[in-house]
Amino acid sequence: SINCRLAAEEARREQKSEAFAASRKQTTVSAAPIREKGPSSLFIFAEDNILRRNAKNLIDWAPFEYAILLTIIGNCVVLALEQHLPKNDKKPLSEALEMTEPYFMGIFCLECVLKIIAHGFALHKGSYLRSGWNIMDFIVVVSGVVTMLPFKSGEVATQETVDLRTLRAVRVLRPLKLVSGIPSLQVVLKSILCAMAPLLQIGLLVLFAIVIFAIIGLEFYSGIFHAACYNSKGDIENVSERPFPCSNKSATTGAYNCDVPGTTCRPQWIGPNFGITSFDNIAFAMITVFQCITMEGWTTVMYYTNDSLGSTYNWAYFIPLIVLGSFFMLNLVLGVLSGEFAKERERVENRREFLKLRRQQQIERELNGYLEWILTAEEVILKEDRTTDEEKAAIMEARRRAATKKLKAATKQRSTETEEDMEEEDEDYGEDEGEEGEIIDEEYVRRKGTVHTIKKKIHSMRVQCRIMVKTQVFYWTVITLVFLNTACVASEHYGQPLWLTNFLRNAEFGFLIIFMMEVLIKIFALGSRTYFASKFNRFDCIVIMGSLFEVIWAEVKGGSFGISVLRALRLLRVFKLTSYWVSLRNLVRSLMNSMRSIISLLFLLFLFILI
Repeated sequence: SINCRLAAEEARREQKSEAFAASRKQTTVSAAPIREKGPSSLFIFAEDNILRRNAKNLIDWAPFEYAILLTIIGNCVVLALEQHLPKNDKKPLSEALEMTEPYFMGIFCLECVLKIIAHGFALHKGSYLRSGWNIMDFIVVVSGVVTMLPFKSGEVATQETVDLRTLRAVRVLRPLKLVSGIPSLQVVLKSILCAMAPLLQIGLLVLFAIVIFAIIGLEFYSGIFHAACYNSKGDIENVSERPFPCSNKSATTGAYNCDVPGTTCRPQWIGPNFGITSFDNIAFAMITVFQCITMEGWTTVMYYTNDSLGSTYNWAYFIPLIVLGSFFMLNLVLGVLSGEFAKERERVENRREFLKLRRQQQIERELNGYLEWILTAEEVILKEDRTTDEEKAAIMEARRRAATKKLKAATKQRSTETEEDMEEEDEDYGEDEGEEGEIIDEEYVRRKGTVHTIKKKIHSMRVQCRIMVKTQVFYWTVITLVFLNTACVASEHYGQPLWLTNFLRNAEFGFLIIFMMEVLIKIFALGSRTYFASKFNRFDCIVIMGSLFEVIWAEVKGGSFGISVLRALRLLRVFKLTSYWVSLRNLVRSLMNSMRSIISLLFLLFLFILI
């Protein structure tokens, strides 16, 4: 029977060990997270290849990106400093600058090779040539490498040989590499490219309007600009710097009738700007209408028509032309660009949020897979007979800590209390502590009673001040004072009487004291942290401090040169309205938020000018 028991016990142990091995194998296969490997780069470098990983880390490293941008800027400076002379002659500076070409090309080629190794070349999704910006970079780099290949400059083998030096003109596109490195410039350029189709429709509409107004001008003003004032010698009499049309009809109101004695109006002049500014045919009429639409000298054209036909009815042609052609149709271009820019920026922001969310979900999915795998393994270990009580207790303690940490992370909320609320809690805590100390040690409370009373009074004053600065009376009082201060500053003029100078000087001191008291009251009521958390409050405080410095400087250095510049700081007090006027504050905030886009657009314009 003992042998039977031993055999049965041995069979049970073998069964448990086999079940444990099967369970662990199943857990390892199913529960453990398996990361899918991406496509290899250049059919050589796998996803986990150390060279590819290092290449990815390097191109994503911020200093590397800044170094590439600085290299592009340096190359742009070198291209701008080159001086080209006839017959391919070069100055010493140009020869020295040309020696830097291999170094720049080496850096650009290194960047291109690293990106190809990290992302792949062209076959799979997300590879190097799947991005339009990388295609532009690749063309610039390849053209630069081709221009550096050795070739014969004198004798050629055949007449069909292409001179590779002509590709050096592609170097002017290198400033566009900045676009591929600055996301904000990409948004602006994409917006312009996406707006080409709507802009084409607007261009057709503008062309249609130009043709309509050109036909109207052709009907009313054809041939009227060829009459000018001639003297007895047959020369045009220039009353001003340039000749202008005239009229033979003396009864026409506003027409010029050659008032200079000895001159007559003859239709022998070729016309303004050698006859181009005219309505003689549809081509010249369209050019003249386009000039008027761009508001470049349209008043001169209107004055020409007034000199020829009078000023009675010409306004009926030019005012609709300017209102419809310039103020309306050309501004449609800005509307389309603004709409496309808003769409592109929203698309970029949505893509950024999507990538961020997908990355978080991937991390959570992998983390949950690891946790599930660990929990399953722990369950298997707990069911083992060989597991000791200490190991089981350690596993249960680790689970308890993990659950507690997860619960704290789920219920954690960031505090949004302001400084005054925190101080109120501290003071309330101090009051409670004082009451408790009253029970514990009456002598301690008696010693600290004075300090506690002062703190309580200060707290009460802060509450009252906080209520006061949030009232409508305080709001409109500050607004009125700002307007009065603006009126006083605007009333200064040359040759003003002495009493006005003294009054404005005293008023300046008064307004400065009032505004300083306002700042101090708000800091005392709201707390320094809450007050300076607002950008408008910080700007307000800087303006007041600047005005105080200006007044002190004026008293110390009364006749100095810089006082007129410092006095301009007082004008900034007008912007105190932004702290109280909500709609104006929102408008200023919108303008400040759009400054980055405006700077990007100006920088892109600068790149095109440089190219």
